[in-house]
Parts: sequence; structure tokens; C-alpha cells
Amino acid sequence: MPPLSSDGTRQDVSPPGGPSPGDPRPDGPSVLRVRDLDVAYGRALTALRGVSLEVPAGSAVALLGANGAGKSTLLRSLSGTLRLHRGAITAGSAHYGGLRLDGQDPVAAVRAGVVQVPEGRRVFAGLTVDENLRSGGLGLGRRAPAVVEAARERVFGLFPRLAERRRQRAGLLSGGEQQMLAIGRALMAAPRLLLLDEPSLGLAPLMVERIAEVIREINTQGTSVLLVEQNAAMALALCDRAYVLEVGEVRLSGPAAELAGTDAVRRLYLGEEATPPAAPTQAPTPASTSVAAGSAPPADGSAAASAAEGQGAP
Repeated sequence: MPPLSSDGTRQDVSPPGGPSPGDPRPDGPSVLRVRDLDVAYGRALTALRGVSLEVPAGSAVALLGANGAGKSTLLRSLSGTLRLHRGAITAGSAHYGGLRLDGQDPVAAVRAGVVQVPEGRRVFAGLTVDENLRSGGLGLGRRAPAVVEAARERVFGLFPRLAERRRQRAGLLSGGEQQMLAIGRALMAAPRLLLLDEPSLGLAPLMVERIAEVIREINTQGTSVLLVEQNAAMALALCDRAYVLEVGEVRLSGPAAELAGTDAVRRLYLGEEATPPAAPTQAPTPASTSVAAGSAPPADGSAAASAAEGQGAP
């Protein structure tokens, strides 16, 4: 996790290859605050209703929910890409640092340090790995060559395989390599807040582990993370806090470790059985009623022993 300052709070550290002087980014620690956000697609479909959440500076926050719960819609609302999907924010607000994100276009979000890695990777198949990476920083305008090179070296440090394939066309990469490239392309913009949409989707277990390690390392380097992930166990292990969306509304929220222990999350997202309720304790049957009418009670007290055995005593 990100380093602590002298007062014990997490520092918002600019990552290697980060913003150069003059970039329009918030100064100091920046917190994402979403308040009472409503989003609709056309007039018929309301995708989000009154959603509120926070991503503190330097933290990692998970967003869980079934398909269609509104997770991707929330990320699009923050990255400025919602209008590309014919959606609109109808109420509420989203702020990152001093900038209001709702209503901004994608370029403004990137320049503020908010960058999304979309579901499905969406790399430019006809371009090389190097060309894909260069495209990731275009929204920031002209930057010093040393800044661009530092960002590229950061990506290659996280994903050595991309360095080996830097001149290969992205369409010829494996699914896992394309996911690496999608994350690397986002990192070229030196984000302060990285929005990840289902980064493990469709990947082999070993590649999922590698992607999880990289997400943890990115967060450790000081980049805040908002993670939408169908692999709930991975997301809860990586993140500090979590929110659960259900039909466009926040149903559960809290520390990730605590949510992982709730019956609802264990049953719906971790594939575990809920903890069964404790069986009520039965009152002991009086010895006098356990003896058949007209017969004398046993002298060795076996009636009381039989009653106890019926309650599970050894």
C-alpha cells in the first residue's frame, strides 16, 4: 500500500513518469467523491439511482455486483465516456480533487488524472505494442521526451513481456498480454486514479494472479484504484473498501475484509454457503414424563440419561 506520512495518513504520490509541471491536475491528496448519482440510458432505462461512494487518496476500492448492476456505467460516468454509450447523468455529482467530473469529456478526465481501462481490453489491434502505449498519453498534449520515456519504462518494469513484444502488432498478442497492454496504455497517462473494468475477465488462472500482483503494485506506487471485478475473492483481497451494487443502487459497503465475512457476499459472490443459524436449545424433558404410565422409574437414573442423549449429549 502507499507510504504513510508523518501523521499516519497515506500519501498521494505521483507515479514514475507522472504529470509534468503545468498539467491541470489537483495539488496534494485527491479524493473521489460521488454523491447521489443517477444515470439513465434514453428515457426508459435508469441504470444508477442515488449512488454515493468515496475513493480516498492512495486507496484501492472494489465495486461488486451482478451483470447489469451498473458497475461499468459508474466508471463511464467518471471517465467522461458515458455519452459515447448514449447515457446521461440526470442527478447527483462526482468530484475528484477540485474538479467536477460529471459532464466532462474524456480528455478533461485524463488531464485531471482519472483514466479508465475498459472491459474487453479494446487495444488497437493493427498498431504495435509501442504505438498502443504512445496513444495512451496523447490526451495530455506535448510532454517532455524524458517524461514519456519514464512512463514507458514504468510499464515495461511492470510487464516485461510487453518490452519483449514492443514491435509486435497488438492483435497478435494473447488475451493476457492484451490486458497487460490495456493497463500499460492507461499508465502512460500517469493516472492518479485508475478505473479498472473487469481486468481478469476471460484470463487463465496464472494470468489472473499476475494481473492481481500488478494492480497491487500500481496501488503501492501511489495510484488510487477503483476496481470493478467479477472475481470477488481477488477484488476483496486487493482492496481496502468495497461497495456492492444491486440493480443500480448501493446495497452494501464497508471495509473489504468485513464484507468478505458477511453471509450475503459469501453466498452471492464468493460461492460459499452462508453460516447456518444456531439451532435453538430444547428444554430437558422431565424424567417423570419419560417413564411410561404405571411403571416404576429406573433405579439407575437411565431416564435422565436418555433425555440428555436425545439432545445430543455423548
